[in-house]
Amino acid sequence: MNTADLGLPVDVPSTALFTDQYELTMLRAALKAGTAGRRSVFEVFTRRLPDGRRYGVVAGTGRVLDAVENFRFDADVLRFLRDKGIADEETLDWLAQYRFGGDIWGYPEGEVYFPGSPIMRVEGTFGECVLLETVILSILNHDSAIAAAASRMASAAGERPLIEMGARRTHELAAVAAARSAYVGGFATTSDLAAGFRYNIPTVGTSAHAFTLLHDNERDAFRAQVEALGRDTTLLVDTYDVAEAVRTAVEITGPELGAVRIDSGDLLLVAHRVRQQLDELGATETKIVVTSDLDEYAIASLAAAPVDAYGVGTQLVTGSGHPTASMVYKLVARAESGEDGAPLVPVAKKSSGGKTSIGGRKWAARRLDSHGYAEAEVVGTGPVPEDLADRQLLVELVKGGTVVAREPLDAARDRHAAARANLPLSATQLSRGEPVIPTEYAHGGSGS
Repeated sequence: MNTADLGLPVDVPSTALFTDQYELTMLRAALKAGTAGRRSVFEVFTRRLPDGRRYGVVAGTGRVLDAVENFRFDADVLRFLRDKGIADEETLDWLAQYRFGGDIWGYPEGEVYFPGSPIMRVEGTFGECVLLETVILSILNHDSAIAAAASRMASAAGERPLIEMGARRTHELAAVAAARSAYVGGFATTSDLAAGFRYNIPTVGTSAHAFTLLHDNERDAFRAQVEALGRDTTLLVDTYDVAEAVRTAVEITGPELGAVRIDSGDLLLVAHRVRQQLDELGATETKIVVTSDLDEYAIASLAAAPVDAYGVGTQLVTGSGHPTASMVYKLVARAESGEDGAPLVPVAKKSSGGKTSIGGRKWAARRLDSHGYAEAEVVGTGPVPEDLADRQLLVELVKGGTVVAREPLDAARDRHAAARANLPLSATQLSRGEPVIPTEYAHGGSGS
C-alpha cells in the first residue's frame, strides 16, 4: 500500500538506499554476532526545540509510512552493495528478503510535540529497525521543521489564507514535501503542481513580472490575462507604477476584478494605498495579496493592513531559519537475550555535551488544566497512571509490518489546528521563550 490507496496518483519508489552506509555495516556485524534478531525498541525524539520556539509540529508521518512499505532491496541495489563491498553474501541474502515486520507507534501527524516527546517508536528485531533510522529521520526532520514554520505563520495570519510558493527556493523534491508540510501546518494552497498532483493540495497561480514585461505595455498584459483567465484573476500591479497599474486593472475588468498582488515595497503602506484606491474605483470586493520574502514576523506586522492573503516562499521552505527539527533515533530498550519472549531491558546513551538519552519503552500523555488547556507533556515508562490513560498521545501506525493508520492529509491539517488551539495562548507569541508547556518524566519499569 502507498499513497495510491487514498486515490492519489503517484506511487513511492524504493527507499532502500535512502540511508547511511553505517546502517548496513551495523547490520552486517550484528548478523555475524548473532544479535541482529534481538528484539529492540527505537524512539524518535528531540532534546530541545529550535531556539525561541514554543512547540514543535509532527509532520511527515504519512510519508514515513510510504517509505517503510517501500523499503525493498531489488537486484540492482543488491548488486551495487556487492560491487562496493558494503555487504557480504550473508547480509545480501538477508536484505533480499527484507520486509519490515515490526510495529510502529507515534504521535499522529499534525500533533504538537515538546523536548523529550517520543514522537515515534519503532519495535522489531534490531536488524529490521536499525535500517530505517536514516530515512525516518530524513523525512520527520525536514517535514516537521517546515510544518512548525508554517504553523507560526498561520497563527500570525489569523483567518487570512496563506499560499505556499517556495518551490523555486529549494530542491525540486523537497519542494513537494514542503508544500505537503505547509498544508498540515495551516497553509491553504500551493503553487507547486507536483504537490497538487501527488497529495491533492489545492493549487493556485496566475502570472509573474515576466508576463507584464513580455507585452508592449501593462494594459496589453492585463487585457491578455483577463481574456484568458477571466475577470476574477489576480493581476500583479507592481511591475512599474502601482497606482497606475491598479487604475488600469479596474478599467479593464471593472469592479469584478478578483485580486491584485503586491510583491515589493513597503507592503504596509502600499496595501493601505491600494485598498483606498480600489474602493474609490468601486472595486470594493477586490482582494489584496502580498508576497515578497515574508516570514511570520512580517506577516504579524501586517495584521492591521488591509491584506486578504499572503504568499510565502523562501522563509517557509527553509523552516524560517530552522531547517531541521534536530530529531534523533535512539535504541532505548532491547531484549536481554535472543530467546523468544526474553524481557526488555532499558538502554541509554551516557555522554557529555547534552547528548544523553533516557532508556525504556515510553508512553506519552498530555495533562490538561482545569480549563481544558494543555499544562504538561508527561513521558514515562511502565504502567500509565489512571488519570492519564485517556490522554495518551501515541497511536498505532504499523502492526506486524502492515500500515494501519493511513489517513487523508486534511485529517492531519485539522488535527494540528485543534492541537494548537488546545495549547496555552502564549504558544502563539512570536517573542522568544521556552516551550509553552514543560515535559515531565514518570519513571517506572522497562515497559516490556
